[in-house]
Amino acid sequence: MIIGVPREIKESEYRVALTPGGAEDLVRDGHRVYMEAGAGMGSGFSDEQYLAAGAEILPTAAEVFKRAEMIMKVKEPLPGEIKMLSRGQTVFTYFHFAASEELTRGCLEAGIVAVAYETVEPRPGSLPLLLPMSEVAGRLAVQEGAKYLEHHYGGTGILLAGIPGVLPGKVVIIGGGVVGINAAWVAGGLGAQVYILDIDGDRLRYLHDVMPPNVHTLYSNPQNIRTALASADLLIGAVLLTGGRAPVLVSREMLSAMEPGSVIVDVAVDQGGCVETIKPTTHKNPTYEVDGIIHYGVANMPGAVPRTSTRGLTNATLPYAKKLAALGWKKAAQSDVGLRRGVNMVEGEVTYGPVAEAFKLPSVSVEKFMH
Repeated sequence: MIIGVPREIKESEYRVALTPGGAEDLVRDGHRVYMEAGAGMGSGFSDEQYLAAGAEILPTAAEVFKRAEMIMKVKEPLPGEIKMLSRGQTVFTYFHFAASEELTRGCLEAGIVAVAYETVEPRPGSLPLLLPMSEVAGRLAVQEGAKYLEHHYGGTGILLAGIPGVLPGKVVIIGGGVVGINAAWVAGGLGAQVYILDIDGDRLRYLHDVMPPNVHTLYSNPQNIRTALASADLLIGAVLLTGGRAPVLVSREMLSAMEPGSVIVDVAVDQGGCVETIKPTTHKNPTYEVDGIIHYGVANMPGAVPRTSTRGLTNATLPYAKKLAALGWKKAAQSDVGLRRGVNMVEGEVTYGPVAEAFKLPSVSVEKFMH
């Protein structure tokens, strides 16, 4: 198969979909890998490293898109990239369709086979291609939140760790999944008082058992969220509905409980966000204020640490990329139930229910295309 990896063009996105090691693995399997010139530079990989791995370098994204049977990316195709997609071309990337009707309709019109990293699900609840980036985002959420609590960023001037004789800050995390647990480990490790909320009783018991004593668990409901926010210095949104829009759990009215200068980091923003007042921002302009509360809504947080993120992402995606390349998407989806769940659309038809539901679109079973 011919595999193309363009340079990411989303603002401040420095990750790349494939490391030189990943490229070498695919070439060794007998595939051709085309990299756009400079695609790996933001992650510390030179064109020479890809050439040494057996990949070929093309000067423009247009040439990569034109030649490739399968496109591997990190982020969703932007409008200029959608125009370069070909009908029947497999695109393997993070799509997060439910957060954007424009993206969904654009990809439907392009007629691609969209295999979404975030919905590849070998077992119910297991999302191996989302896992490493969720780990990065959860840890970064505390790091970024702590930074914007500093007074010169407009924050309250609270040090999350506290000092002897002065209480530490309070971190509230909504969602006890991968993002939430990683955020709790970092915030707890700093010495902050941490409250993590979830609706899964078994998950709360697990968190209670494995977390340090300064991390407390709460059942997630509007009353408990409102009470927790009243003394929160940092709120982290860490809610995920696989492939669907995140539920809004923090209303604008609830912000009145928070002290001006407090910070919200909503990691769920790439799925619409779980805070009513959140909107996507960029690494260059990451924050804005609503009712005196600092909002951080960067939708590609792991892009800030590409040397870690790119390696972690390729570690997770490469086995699936190898299967797609070796078998083609139909046979790969037939043989791998996880990949089958990753197929969100095929040649103009939605094949993933939550995406169809988000925009009231018709959907069909992916099995329709697999015979």
